Amino acid sequence: MDFVTVRELRAESAKVWAKIEAGEEVVITRNGKPFALLLHTKPEELESTLRALRWNRFERLLAEQQKRAAELGLDKMTMEEIDAEIAAARKERRERNAVDR
Repeated sequence: MDFVTVRELRAESAKVWAKIEAGEEVVITRNGKPFALLLHTKPEELESTLRALRWNRFERLLAEQQKRAAELGLDKMTMEEIDAEIAAARKERRERNAVDR
């Protein structure tokens, strides 16, 4: 994996494209922080590649939310408590929407 600044990408884009075509993954950085990931894909693999990336992101976010819920003790809520929270949130949203009209 290679790291390239936005400026380098503009100035030396042919080099970056060559790396990608050779199968390297290139991380574009902005202000020293990762901003984008460029990787080679074939047209027939585009959808499956995107699906895999999205699934990975979903799993990571889900794990973060599960950890947060456990830290807050929310993983110990009963179904009745969960249903009550949902009902309260829906009621609040209905009331807020009624005021906005």
